Amino acid sequence: FFLNFGSNSLNLWKFHVDWATPASTTLTGPTNIPVDTFTAACSGGGACIPQPGTSQKLDSLADRLMYRLAYRNFGTHESLVVNHSVTASGSKRSQVTGVRWYELRNPLSTWSVYQQGTFSPDSTNRWMGSVAMDKVGNIALGYSVSSGAVFPSIRVTGRVPTDQPGTMEGENIIMSGAGSQLRNLARWGDYSAMTVDPSDDCTFFYTTEYLKSSGTFNWSTWIASFKLPSCR
Repeated sequence: FFLNFGSNSLNLWKFHVDWATPASTTLTGPTNIPVDTFTAACSGGGACIPQPGTSQKLDSLADRLMYRLAYRNFGTHESLVVNHSVTASGSKRSQVTGVRWYELRNPLSTWSVYQQGTFSPDSTNRWMGSVAMDKVGNIALGYSVSSGAVFPSIRVTGRVPTDQPGTMEGENIIMSGAGSQLRNLARWGDYSAMTVDPSDDCTFFYTTEYLKSSGTFNWSTWIASFKLPSCR
């Protein structure tokens, strides 16, 4: 499956490989899937994420969906989870960026939004997310956070299937950054990735970047692992 976003919608393509008869391989779509109204962060992308002690802003990459579109087949239905960065609140000059996430399902072969939400519990910016689902349907979402008072840092949240649709549970701090990125370097964290360990299909691994001190080209990488109690 391939996915991008349009105006308050998602566009889905399906790629079917016919190994026996390659000429019968098909790419179908796009299927347009309406979603809740959103505005891509930073006026459609670009650098607007603030940091402490510098005027240098970080890139939102809000012009695209984030890595990766994660697929599950539960037998009764197929599921896709994905996220991107949106304006959660505020004006153009003081907007707060949050993570919009979706779960799509196709119980009757027609894809639609099963649930969706924007995670933005306070005035700190959250962006550059990555989302995945374990074997029992728990969802984990990792992302970067930053503001004029919070150094770029790593946090995660998640949910279990019995939670209210469209909601995430509390936030956990994985790593608190100790510096800002300086001197005309806006690129940030675009290799952020949440995956599930295939050995147990329960353990989530999340990796992205943070800074131990302010500077340029001095980032560090953190890899976190965790699982939700309901997955065994």
